[in-house]
Amino acid sequence: MLPLKDTLAQGQASTDAALERLLPASTQRPASIHKAMRHSVFAGGKRLRPILCMEAARMIAGSLADGVADLGAALEMLHTYSLIHDDLPALDNDDLRRGRPTCHKVFGDAMAILAGDALQTQAYEILARLKCPAEDRVRIIEEVARATGTVDGMIGGQVVDLEAEHSKPDADTLEYIHRSKTAALITASVVTGGLFAGAEDGEVEKLRSFGQSIGLAFQIVDDILDVTQTSEQLGKTAGKDTAAEKSTYPALFGIEESRKKADKLIMTASAALEGFGTRAETMGALADYLVQRKK
Repeated sequence: MLPLKDTLAQGQASTDAALERLLPASTQRPASIHKAMRHSVFAGGKRLRPILCMEAARMIAGSLADGVADLGAALEMLHTYSLIHDDLPALDNDDLRRGRPTCHKVFGDAMAILAGDALQTQAYEILARLKCPAEDRVRIIEEVARATGTVDGMIGGQVVDLEAEHSKPDADTLEYIHRSKTAALITASVVTGGLFAGAEDGEVEKLRSFGQSIGLAFQIVDDILDVTQTSEQLGKTAGKDTAAEKSTYPALFGIEESRKKADKLIMTASAALEGFGTRAETMGALADYLVQRKK
């Protein structure tokens, strides 16, 4: 098992290389949209979703399957599209993302909307060309589409998040928002990595349980960091959730109880991996990293 910092560094490098290869060049006509796409994609993200995808595939297959970096790149494109749209004035209205001005601040609202749309479209083109059996490819596309859709998926979570602003949060609504808006795509990243590597149905369900637990824990920690870290530390505007009166775990449970909930979820995630033995060491380390991070 590599030290976690090396796993993260290698995963970032593999993802960035795949993104560079798969995205149109900034000089490709129409250059304006491709510059906007690349501005946000190459703004220095942690690449957690691609890394979780690749390490899930490694855990199932015993080695890194050829072509899985393309799957990770597609997931990162989808994640970046969601961030571009989330930052727009009509949604969360943020000026800073990953330490850089947001896409709409540099290229304007219209181009930012189109850049998000283009990244989503590009992602599905890549998914359709994945180097795996056709049946697995279809299951991967279905998994990703569901995770980013309106029923218990990313878009549905965003809708409920918007509708819950300026109202006192309740636990059920809060969990729905976080499980849909954030955890669904993280879960899909883990599950599709397993599917790409040929995971059996029982293994897929264990991966799904793991992904759902770490996905919710990840967002709880995000909520905590929003009220405990500075904008410089986070690379995005701190305190935005509080200012917008958003439904968050600290707002409902307080910081310490929120930390306990995140820790409990990581324990649940670890239990889901027990059947994989020592092959799950890296995935377990990644789960711990998600709740120990500072940004």
